[in-house]
Amino acid sequence: MSSTRSGLAVGLVLLSGCGQHAAQPPAAGKLPPVTVSTRSVGISAWPDGFEATGTVRAKAVTTVASRLMGYVREIRVREGDAVAEGQTLVILDSRDLTSAHKQAEAALAEARSGVPEAESAIRAARAQLDLARTTHRRMEDLLSKKSLAQQEYDVSAARLRAAESAVEMAEARRIQLNERIRQAQQAVESAAVALGYAEIRAPFAGRVVARKAEPGTMAAPGMPLLEIEQAGALRLEAMVDESRLGVVRTGMSVTVRLDAVEGPLTGRVSEITPAVEAASRTFPVKIDLPHRTGIRSGMFGRAEFALGQRRVLAAPASALVADGQVISVFVAEGDTARKRIVRTGASRGDEVEILAGLAEGDRLIHPRPAGLRDGDAIAPGQAGEGR
Repeated sequence: MSSTRSGLAVGLVLLSGCGQHAAQPPAAGKLPPVTVSTRSVGISAWPDGFEATGTVRAKAVTTVASRLMGYVREIRVREGDAVAEGQTLVILDSRDLTSAHKQAEAALAEARSGVPEAESAIRAARAQLDLARTTHRRMEDLLSKKSLAQQEYDVSAARLRAAESAVEMAEARRIQLNERIRQAQQAVESAAVALGYAEIRAPFAGRVVARKAEPGTMAAPGMPLLEIEQAGALRLEAMVDESRLGVVRTGMSVTVRLDAVEGPLTGRVSEITPAVEAASRTFPVKIDLPHRTGIRSGMFGRAEFALGQRRVLAAPASALVADGQVISVFVAEGDTARKRIVRTGASRGDEVEILAGLAEGDRLIHPRPAGLRDGDAIAPGQAGEGR
């Protein structure tokens, strides 16, 4: 009985020993370091500046209005049409004006027809005056010789005075006739000006941007008919943040980009409105644009204001890893890869400004090997080798 118990105990010990040896795993070996390439994070000089958005507008926009009361007979342009300076745009009903102009011309012709008669009357009066003066001198001579009665001399003197008065009267009538002619000429000129208002012409070369009347409309003085913007005189009106008021100057060169026009444009600040808009906390800056085909008022544009250079801590954009809103990079700390969360700023080419998370001199792992994790062992070499 005792030998049986001893055998069972030995068997249990042997089984227990075999179970423990089978459960113990083999010792695992360490993973080899990942071979990486690194580059030192440095400071770069980037152009300093800011951007503002705005709208393209014409420098000069005029409202073409009527100066007369009358029906619109014809409008010769439509919205979007290009017009030349002096081109006829609108024609008003001018029958009454034409009649008034003809009446003024008739009055002028009548006044001028009296000129020959008035001149003839002056010549006749002056001839009578010459005769009266000659006769009077003879009478004076005879009177001095006592060969003429005093009464006859007095008659001669009266005739001389009458002749002088006749000349004065004839000349006064001529002056009155000249005044009538002058007034008639003014009436003709006024009627011609009014008649000219019936044809409304373009004040300058440009483009029709709005048509506000149609044939048959009763036009009144001051009533808008068309809107025209001057050709080749466009500018970008950009709204700049009030914090930039002290750095924007008249004459400053600005790079302008329009979504609808290929390539950048070089503009120049022509006007700054110092009054800040309370709602947006911005102030308008007007930038003259160069003449280029395809630019239209109303286009959206961006103005890039250059302010020199600034020192920037930059990293290659390809070294950044985005995980949702979180952006990170890998740096080498000794022989270990460490993941750093960074905050980025502006971008320029293939580089991105690093605002936080890296310091000058950090060893940035770039390019990043696939599968690299925080805490992995690393070794210098060409990227892509390892494991």
